[in-house]
Amino acid sequence: MNPANWVARHGRRIPDAPAIADGEKIHATWSQFAARIANIANGLTNEFDLQVGDRVAIVMSNRPEYLEAQFGVWHAGLVVVPVNARLHREEISYILEHSGCSVVVTDEVHRNDVESLLGVVKTLKSVVVAPSQLWNRIHSAAPMTMVDRLPHDPAWLFYTSGTTGRPKGATLTFRNLLMMSLSYFADIDELTHHDAVLHAAPLSHGSGLYGLPHVARGAVSVLPHSGGVDGEEIASLIRRWAGISFFAAPTMVKRLANEPAITGSDLSNLKTIIYGGAPMYLADLEEALKVFGPRLAQIYGQGETPMTITGLSKAEHDGQSDSRWHERIQSVGLPRTDVEVRVVDEEDNELPVGEIGEVIVRGDVVMAGYWNQPEATAETLRNGWLHTGDMGSFDEEGFLTLKDRSKDLIISGGMNIYPREVEEVLLQHPSVQAVAVVGKQDSEWGEAVIAFIVAVSNSVPTSEELDQMCLDRIARYKRPKEYRFISSLPTNNYGKVVKRELREILAAESN
Repeated sequence: MNPANWVARHGRRIPDAPAIADGEKIHATWSQFAARIANIANGLTNEFDLQVGDRVAIVMSNRPEYLEAQFGVWHAGLVVVPVNARLHREEISYILEHSGCSVVVTDEVHRNDVESLLGVVKTLKSVVVAPSQLWNRIHSAAPMTMVDRLPHDPAWLFYTSGTTGRPKGATLTFRNLLMMSLSYFADIDELTHHDAVLHAAPLSHGSGLYGLPHVARGAVSVLPHSGGVDGEEIASLIRRWAGISFFAAPTMVKRLANEPAITGSDLSNLKTIIYGGAPMYLADLEEALKVFGPRLAQIYGQGETPMTITGLSKAEHDGQSDSRWHERIQSVGLPRTDVEVRVVDEEDNELPVGEIGEVIVRGDVVMAGYWNQPEATAETLRNGWLHTGDMGSFDEEGFLTLKDRSKDLIISGGMNIYPREVEEVLLQHPSVQAVAVVGKQDSEWGEAVIAFIVAVSNSVPTSEELDQMCLDRIARYKRPKEYRFISSLPTNNYGKVVKRELREILAAESN
């Protein structure tokens, strides 16, 4: 069950085929990749006296060393804790301490922030910078026999933001990762070692998860030098690597569809663009299909069921002659092969076609639970079903359409932002009496974060003050784009803030 097995197999079967590419250049063949992770596994274990099941965090931009560290950790029988490198130092600190990480692998860009947590995070003992002399010593250790792991053993702690403002660590087992990968072959794409996957999105999240089926099939993992979405660079990499696929947020797809470097380039090597994580507006989707052709596939999932609830295949994107195409293309597709999906009422009774209720899912891809959070686990996993909190309905053909997202989630530039964590920061300002954070439709980012604030009498904080409070405590991308001061927040008969009314105000302004 250990994904490091895939690397070892390819090292024997296709030793000279490319495994990792640094831009257009080959960084490692499969035999080199297999040898390096066996060395890294031994180096990490001996250098830091790590035991099977210990957690090792990776706080790093997308680069070849990321994959070497990740699979080296698995080879050693350890648990990977991928951390979004864009998070604020305090957010990273919480994840490291909550997961009980004693070792972090990072890069030079994030070195200072991570090293500053030594002595702050009680469990943290060492920081490994890749590349560095320490990394080279770990990298050069004698090879280690791969540690056998069972299907139910933890493999990946996927930290996702929550309504309390504190992220929860979805515990993904080796079985979860295997089923996610197999489901990709069943519902999205078949792959071979002649294909490639481009990691333009963070390896800590969707791109890293969807990189796994590509590793399983021996495809080359391509890391762009920019570490992000650069139209000219991506166009060049598409020309360089045949059968290339990548995961992208809808905002990324829209941006690329309008890039002259893309629209004017030869896209014959492009195999698939997997998009998800946020709604994609019909006009944007139609424009993307004009540019990319029938190469788009949509997925709907959560960190708790890694990217695997429903899917809308490339073939379904291509059926524009069908009278119901517009309706289907605005759905999130059909339930994936490896799961059961239901829409239920508040008592978990299954609802008929067309009625809106909560989306729930069960299957071997669903997480084992939240790391060291039994109450949150019990609340989310009930009677064998994962309760997503998302609202939706099925049509008569089984296509699922989402009607509302869970817990007021805002998705900006493909990044999840929970209003509660922003609100808790703003409420620390002495001049803020009450606050409600909502998302506003934005042509560039998908949604923009807007904060409605009730100020203390005769004491209105400045936008600069509020900005600084956010920058000091949370990731930059979570900072509100606009602050609006109002006399009171709309509430219902029970005193609960009715954010729907605030969203309606913003929507009316956009019309």
